[in-house]
Amino acid sequence: MEPGGQLDMQQLLQAAAAMQSQLMSAQQELAEAEVEGTAGGGLVTATVNGQGELVDLSIAAAAIDGGDPEETAQTVADLVLAAYRDACRAVDELQQETMAPFAAGLGGGGGLPGVPDLSNFPGFPGLPGAPAQPGQVEPPAQDDPADEK
Repeated sequence: MEPGGQLDMQQLLQAAAAMQSQLMSAQQELAEAEVEGTAGGGLVTATVNGQGELVDLSIAAAAIDGGDPEETAQTVADLVLAAYRDACRAVDELQQETMAPFAAGLGGGGGLPGVPDLSNFPGFPGLPGAPAQPGQVEPPAQDDPADEK
């Protein structure tokens, strides 16, 4: 910020460009990532990409019981769903881990190297300490449960 509390627009534009570049890089990294989920002690393995799309599925021969095809079909279907859900859970964790610095950089904490903490800049509605947008009402203050005692 410049003296007098004025926002340095050049600094803001540079920070936004740096953040956009880092965000695009993180999104590309996620798109290229592949994670596995398993079920049935490894009888079924599902591989999904960073966007949650199923890219590979393997079913071990031990999962197939030739004596009871109907039961086997249902069991395999259940294992496939469980393995896919396990892989999706792993993707969710990867996405949160990869994108967390961006949330921290916007809301305080300066999570991105080279990008200043924008939470104290005036005129950024929605960030802590920022005024409401014109025509919006400030949200009511949260009551402290300790005050009720």
